[in-house]
Amino acid sequence: MVQEALTNALKHAHGSSTAVDVRYDDREITLEISTAGTGPEPALVGAGPRSPGGSGRGLVGLRERANALGGEFDADREADGRFVVRARIPTGSRA
Repeated sequence: MVQEALTNALKHAHGSSTAVDVRYDDREITLEISTAGTGPEPALVGAGPRSPGGSGRGLVGLRERANALGGEFDADREADGRFVVRARIPTGSRA
């Protein structure tokens, strides 16, 4: 998921600052990938690549993978202009 989100950041916001935050505990893994500046317009989220050479899966594929693992996924532009991808994936442990 992180790799796909970074690929999207490179494709849609090349040169913009991007941060990756990965957290985990016994119950879940949470990911947040945020890119300053430009990113997909909300109407284009999950609509496929804007440039040639992409698989067309992008954010749709990320959402499908998170859902298949019993997790949650969100991707949107924040009020400060950052584009943020968030995912929560359960580890399967019931601790």
